[in-house]
Amino acid sequence: MKEDKHQAATPSVQECRFKRIITAILILTAFAQGQTQGQGQGQIRCFDDDAVFTDGEKITYDVYFKWGLMTPKAGTASLAVKETKYQGVPAWNTCVLINSSGMVNTFFSIRDTMQNYLTKENLRLLYSGKRTLEGGYYEMDDLAYSYKNDETRIHAIRKNRNRVKTDTVLTGGACVLDLPGSLMYARTFNWENFSAGHKYSLQVSMGKSLINVTYRYEGQRIVERDNVKFRTRLFIVDIYDDAFTETKEAMEIWIGDDDNRIPVKIRAKLKIGAMETYYKSARNLRYPLTCRIKMPE
Repeated sequence: MKEDKHQAATPSVQECRFKRIITAILILTAFAQGQTQGQGQGQIRCFDDDAVFTDGEKITYDVYFKWGLMTPKAGTASLAVKETKYQGVPAWNTCVLINSSGMVNTFFSIRDTMQNYLTKENLRLLYSGKRTLEGGYYEMDDLAYSYKNDETRIHAIRKNRNRVKTDTVLTGGACVLDLPGSLMYARTFNWENFSAGHKYSLQVSMGKSLINVTYRYEGQRIVERDNVKFRTRLFIVDIYDDAFTETKEAMEIWIGDDDNRIPVKIRAKLKIGAMETYYKSARNLRYPLTCRIKMPE
């Protein structure tokens, strides 16, 4: 068989685990939820509200690796939302782009693209896909969602340039998140009546796996970065996955306290150090970014 000159060696277990951590951090930036609308499906709605995002919205982030006194930049991420149709069904398309830089590129480069399609009517997933280019290694994930009663079935296919690696069916509850979809979930929380300790339990589909996640509300906080302050709501995230150093308080997410509810800061504990993600810029937000506190000149 002719050798594929673009095919690189499969990443090691340690590399895959670190990449999975970086991907999760860049993606669990806000949590959005959805599943499909089709024949025989109920009208279960997994979001509290879909009015916080709009056609043409784009948010960008800088990501840093914190180890002791060192905090080198690890990469960038962006989230874009647009109105479209998927197989004739009016839908929201969410696209996440992830690019590594700096120290991370010393070990391996990451150029990932993830997107999904959610029905506009009840915000349920129609499709979720991921294209991974890490060094010379290329991989594709395609997930199709279907529903019956309170059960979600996900047909998950993973393949590389040469073969299908996995073709399986995952089974979860009525509302299962995918990764790009999960970038919206906390943005839809109706938190006005929340008190400290309020919890949401979720499932997130990552490739061929389902991961259990719990959000815990901690109240209002001020976040300061580069002489800019933001009013936020803090959520603690428990992630039940062995890539993280512990399941309790594996991640902290600060959501801007205005009608846009965009993630302002994320901090995730790793087995070595931590990853921190910071809001950089946004365009075409539905509402003014009033969570940003104007500092006197």
